[in-house]
Amino acid sequence: MLQNNQILLAKGEKEIHLLLSKANRHGVITGATGTGKTVTLKVLAESFSDAGVPVFLADIKGDLSGMCKKGEMNDNIQGRLEKMGITDFEFKNFPTHFFDVFGKEGHPVRTTVSEMGPLLIGRLLELNDAQQGVLSIVFRVADDNGWLLEDLKDLRALVRYVGDHASEYSTEYGNIAKASIGVIQRALLQLEDDGGETFFGQPALDFNDWLQVDHNGKGYINILECVELFKRPMLYSTFMLWMLSELYENLPEVGDLEKPKIVFFFDEAHLLFKDAPKSLVSKVEQIAKLIRSKGVGVYFISQSPADIPDSVLSQLQNRIQHALHAYTPAEMKAVNVAASSFRENPNFDTKEAISDLGTGEALVSCLDEKGVPCIVERALILPPQSQMGLLDSERRQQEIEYSDLYGKYEDEVDNESAYEMIQKVEEEAEIAEAEAEAAAQKAKEKKKAAKKTTTFERAATNAASTFTRETGKELLNAALGRKSTSRKTPLEKAATTALSTLTGSVGKTLTRGLFDILKR
Repeated sequence: MLQNNQILLAKGEKEIHLLLSKANRHGVITGATGTGKTVTLKVLAESFSDAGVPVFLADIKGDLSGMCKKGEMNDNIQGRLEKMGITDFEFKNFPTHFFDVFGKEGHPVRTTVSEMGPLLIGRLLELNDAQQGVLSIVFRVADDNGWLLEDLKDLRALVRYVGDHASEYSTEYGNIAKASIGVIQRALLQLEDDGGETFFGQPALDFNDWLQVDHNGKGYINILECVELFKRPMLYSTFMLWMLSELYENLPEVGDLEKPKIVFFFDEAHLLFKDAPKSLVSKVEQIAKLIRSKGVGVYFISQSPADIPDSVLSQLQNRIQHALHAYTPAEMKAVNVAASSFRENPNFDTKEAISDLGTGEALVSCLDEKGVPCIVERALILPPQSQMGLLDSERRQQEIEYSDLYGKYEDEVDNESAYEMIQKVEEEAEIAEAEAEAAAQKAKEKKKAAKKTTTFERAATNAASTFTRETGKELLNAALGRKSTSRKTPLEKAATTALSTLTGSVGKTLTRGLFDILKR
């Protein structure tokens, strides 16, 4: 609830406010299932919207969709307000945009394979280091050739193409193992079977659409439907990290503002770090450190602070801890981690309080005006002003169709990209190969014809030489009055030589010519 340009978040012995100017220092909401994390998230999101700050949040259970409708009074809300002494509470609805990766319960959300990049794609495909290296080569080949990777069809075509030309590319880019190519291809097919192909393509999401305010100056609450997406934890966590990365890459540096440009809520944050390689954790840490200078506040929601690496947790300075129950050594360790993250309050034992908190209660510590964490307070979280629970499908569809974004993302576009470009390259290569084969065959036939011609010329020359020599002898014998012998005449010998040497029609022609001479 917005109060004096501050978010009234909770009330215990005193009111607890989250300062808008410190909201981009990030935060964390933790607690066991059923302790009130979702209500806390709603209260924060509604208050940011009232302050003109757009919000993005993931709706994993479907119970955040009611933000576009006014809430209604019930006994629980009435009792909490009376206990907190709040008399000016009012129910409200908030401007809402619905998104859905699968395009069923909101505007479709897409990105391109190129925009996501090899690191996140590799995590999505669960590749090892060697396979990740080959995938990076594939992306480098695409960049060097100017082939845009828009959808999974493009990536599959390029992986196959690089595999087919591995010997050519290995010299320039490094070893490309056929086995790694096979693993990547199988992983891409599995991703398609899991519905991943709907996520990659055009038109890609324009993040400026998440920075809108309505005509009353309220920030839009952008809700990503994740009920189905959450069934694919790796796709969910990679998608959320991609969005965070894109915000970081696309927004300009603005420094510390009076209020954030957008606040990003990352529910079930432990999935982001589960089995994540060091390079990915380092990337999250870097984004957490630097994105606040872009005017972005990031709030992680998980069951325990222990779910989040210390390097990232240290960047989350507005902290809200709901109840944790410690029955096992691991759970006791989680309570110790949670208690140690607060600045102690001398009035109670933080560690003990964490286990004693009731539903809707929390330990809260926010930054003061100097950016110093306040002493932890035990307090009741305010109730939300919008409707709790699911929004009916008819009202949701109305919100989608009446949205100013309707029609912008609904129809997928298949542009000319890597798949089409590789097809052209391969078609041109086939044509060139066919032309080369035809030219080689033509040259072979020409050489064969030339060889036949040379044989004919030699035969004709030999025949002519024999004819001239023998004819001269005959004439000389006639002049000397010598008798002819029973041997063949020179003319007959010449004809016989020609007939035995020459073949085909040309030989026959020469033979006819020689016998014409004999008749004269």
